[in-house]
Amino acid sequence: MNTGWVLGSAVASFIISAFFGRWLVPKLRSRGFVQTIQGEGSTWHHNKQGIPTMGGLIFILASVVTSIVCVFLFSYFESYDKDTLKVVAGLAMALAFGGIGFADDYIKVKKKREHGLKVKHKLILQFFVASAYLLVLYLLGVTSNIVVPYFGIYDLGVFYWILSAIGIVAVVNAVGISDGTDGLVGTMSFFCCLTFMLLAAIMKTQCTGIAASALAGGCLGFLLWNLHPAKVVMGDVGSLFLGGYLCSLAFSIDLPLLLLVAAAPFILEMLSVVIQVTYFKLTNGKRLFKMSPIHHHFEKCGWSEVRIVVVFSVATAVCGIFAVLITLFGLSQIA
Repeated sequence: MNTGWVLGSAVASFIISAFFGRWLVPKLRSRGFVQTIQGEGSTWHHNKQGIPTMGGLIFILASVVTSIVCVFLFSYFESYDKDTLKVVAGLAMALAFGGIGFADDYIKVKKKREHGLKVKHKLILQFFVASAYLLVLYLLGVTSNIVVPYFGIYDLGVFYWILSAIGIVAVVNAVGISDGTDGLVGTMSFFCCLTFMLLAAIMKTQCTGIAASALAGGCLGFLLWNLHPAKVVMGDVGSLFLGGYLCSLAFSIDLPLLLLVAAAPFILEMLSVVIQVTYFKLTNGKRLFKMSPIHHHFEKCGWSEVRIVVVFSVATAVCGIFAVLITLFGLSQIA
């Protein structure tokens, strides 16, 4: 892999993100795009009332612009292949998910409430976006084969596309659920991007590596504004975009199953909500966790936001290492 393109896209995205934030954060505040905190469960977060939201636009602009410019320049000067089109399709999907998040945030801001789009409406839109993306992959010649490291390659037929759509929507919402602590989703996404940069190098998919590094740089620049104490929060526009982007990286290298490993902490956050709700219903009101998603449980246990971010980021980095090792040694077993 040409590391110059990868590093260049990361640095460019970081610079754009860092400087764009200087303009956007005060602009969001002056326009009244601030978050509203309500509800008993989040009373200790009331100090975040009035912080500008929709800050995810910072890394969206940085990563998308950098990815498009660098990917097309690389394709023009170096080589053009199907990987380029996959990356472009992935960016379109991420932007579409970000658009859904933008609508959700906009309703929250205008209505001054914590909830925006109705859940069923959001899910319908998300499944439409995921299905459209998978249709594009099919038209690009992607097969229904799924690679299972150490075991082999299996053709799932139509079930591959059904499970893929469900998986994409699940991961996108898992990332969205994880947002709620200063710097948490940004740092976890950064380490996920580093993982996919390495996986792209292993799979020799240069354009995917460029896209992953662009998002990594964008997240790093955003963290200048989002680390505790946050000056801006990403909102659903940012978290849903990140979820879609991470999914696209996994599909671009034809290893979507490894998303379960690389993004395991995000998935744990979503599962904690499912487990909490199920346990609550089965036990007539008892709670397994003090609060879900699980990072709020640790907050209730007295952990600081900084400690939560560090622990979850380390966990994401470790999961990334496992994903890389599985790819390195698992694929050689089925080659």
